[in-house]
Amino acid sequence: MANADDHASVCVLAPEPLLTVEIESSNGTDGAEIHVHPGGQGLWVAHMACSLGARVVVCGPFGGEPGAVAAHLLRDAGLDVRAASGPASGAVVEDRRGDGPTSVAVMHPERPDRHSLDDLYGMTLVTALETDVCVLTGTHLTGSVPPDFYARLTRDLAAAGRTVVADLSGDAFEEVAGEPIAVLKVSHEELVEHGVAADDSLAALRRVAKKVVAQGPGAVVVSRAGEPALLVTPDGARLVETPDVTTLEHRGAGDSMTAGIAVGLARGLDLPDAVRLGAAAGALNVTRHGLGTGRREQIEVFARRVAVTDLGRRDDRRRKDEEE
Repeated sequence: MANADDHASVCVLAPEPLLTVEIESSNGTDGAEIHVHPGGQGLWVAHMACSLGARVVVCGPFGGEPGAVAAHLLRDAGLDVRAASGPASGAVVEDRRGDGPTSVAVMHPERPDRHSLDDLYGMTLVTALETDVCVLTGTHLTGSVPPDFYARLTRDLAAAGRTVVADLSGDAFEEVAGEPIAVLKVSHEELVEHGVAADDSLAALRRVAKKVVAQGPGAVVVSRAGEPALLVTPDGARLVETPDVTTLEHRGAGDSMTAGIAVGLARGLDLPDAVRLGAAAGALNVTRHGLGTGRREQIEVFARRVAVTDLGRRDDRRRKDEEE
């Protein structure tokens, strides 16, 4: 990791930024602590990429009061924000004083019109041409960005020689699955939920990933919660195993992994090392309060302990052990 290019730049498409307000118990008093921070998939990816030392540019529809506050907080944290025209962003208030987070109130983002989508498209395309890697993230609350938006953007960026990492699900995943992008990341839950994979077995996930790679992407990474991630390329399949850690907050692990992969590729790392960095970022993120957070030096040291094992060799060893 020490020889990697530190002048990495990443563009993150965050089509659904959220302003998140969290209420937590106050230590030693009867009061409460209130924390305000930007949230949503794209912003969690952006935060982790920034934590890893990359120059991060976020493109998204930061409209209304929630959008203005979220954009201000991002800029204050050192991220470059490019705000497209559009309606109000969303906001969520969570009470975390019990056993788990409870939603107190949710303000859903307003759906953008076609002019707003055109502005977001142009802004992301032009910005991505100025950076090393572009990360595409989805819309989980509204589905307001049509799937073909991602396909067109991916196609245009690939034609311009840009490296694209996509972390998408559902129809957006299906659209991008046929495009020549560097890495398509998806969780095993999303593959099963949307009927893409028959079940969550390693064999079923491997079959799906192999089929997708044959259509266009250079690699597919399937995160598997507490199980080793799956990396599939035209050359074969590998398991990505991290040391065991105790989970404090499971949310954000997949987004942190996506950020790590993108930053690794932006630094010029080869794919296995970029995935190691992503796996380390995801694993350490679950040990922390706060999604998409971490310390670069800790993640890079932890990445040295991430094993990327060829599944063919692993199967051969297993058969040999059974014979003995």
